[in-house]
Amino acid sequence: MSRSLALLVSQEETACKNATGNEILPTTAKRVPQSSVGTENSTAELASSYTTAQALAEFEAWSRSYDRSFLQYLLFEPTHRLLLTQLSPADQRILDIGCGTGKFLAEVAERFPHAEIVGLDLCPGMLQRAEPRCYRYGKRVRLIQGDSAHLPFADNLFDVVTCSHSFHHYPDQQRVVCEMYRVLRPNGRLLIVDGDRDGWWGWLIYDVCVTWLEGGVHHCSARRFQRLCQAAGFQQLQQIRRGRLAPFLVTMATAVKPAASEPVPARLAA
Repeated sequence: MSRSLALLVSQEETACKNATGNEILPTTAKRVPQSSVGTENSTAELASSYTTAQALAEFEAWSRSYDRSFLQYLLFEPTHRLLLTQLSPADQRILDIGCGTGKFLAEVAERFPHAEIVGLDLCPGMLQRAEPRCYRYGKRVRLIQGDSAHLPFADNLFDVVTCSHSFHHYPDQQRVVCEMYRVLRPNGRLLIVDGDRDGWWGWLIYDVCVTWLEGGVHHCSARRFQRLCQAAGFQQLQQIRRGRLAPFLVTMATAVKPAASEPVPARLAA
C-alpha cells in the first residue's frame, strides 16, 4: 500500500467559519457561491427546500430495509456493473460518495485488489451495515461519515470519484460537484449515475413520480449537469444513457479534471 488511507482525511482539521459566520468547514474546502445554473431551480432554492437534515432522516429510516429493496436488483446492481466497466487497475484511489451499505465498495475491492477505496455516507445507519461487508478487506477499504458538500479530504487525492443514485438528494449540487473536483487529482475522473430525466418519459418518472414519492429531490437534466461540471472546472464531459424503462432509465455522466487544473471559479456560469 503506497500510503495509509488513514492519511486520506485532511490533516488540516482546524475548522474555520465562512462568511455567514455560522457554518463550519474544513480549511481545505473551497467556498462556492450559490448561483442559478441554467433555467432550472437555483442551488440556493434547492438547498432551502430540501435540507441535509431531511436527507439524513430519510436515509436513516431506509437503512433498515435498504439491502432488501427491490431496487437492489432492478437498479443498483446494474448500475454497479456499469460503473465497474469504467474503472481500471490504474485507478489506485477511489472515492465512492453516498456509498450506502457498501455493496459497490466490496465489488470494487474484489475486482481491483490493489486499489485503496473510501466510502463516504452521511447516514450512520448505512455505514453500520456496510462495516461487516467491508471488514474483510482491512485498511484497503475505509468508511467515513461525512457530507458530500464538505468533503473531509485533502486536495488532489483520488484517481476516481463515483456517485450512484444519490446526487438528486443533495441540496447544494453545485457545491458537491466543486468538492468532487477539489479532491480529484489532475486527470482524475468523475463518474455519476442518476435518473435520466431528459425527455417526456424521464420527466414523468423523475420530476413527477419520484419527486411526489420522495419529495425535495432534484434530478438534473443533461444540460444542467453539464453546466454544473463546467462551472467547477471539469472538461471532457460525456453523457451515457442506459435503459428505456423505469426504473433502469439512467444516465452516467463522466468528466475529467484537467492536467493543469485551475482553482474553482470565483463565480459560477450564468
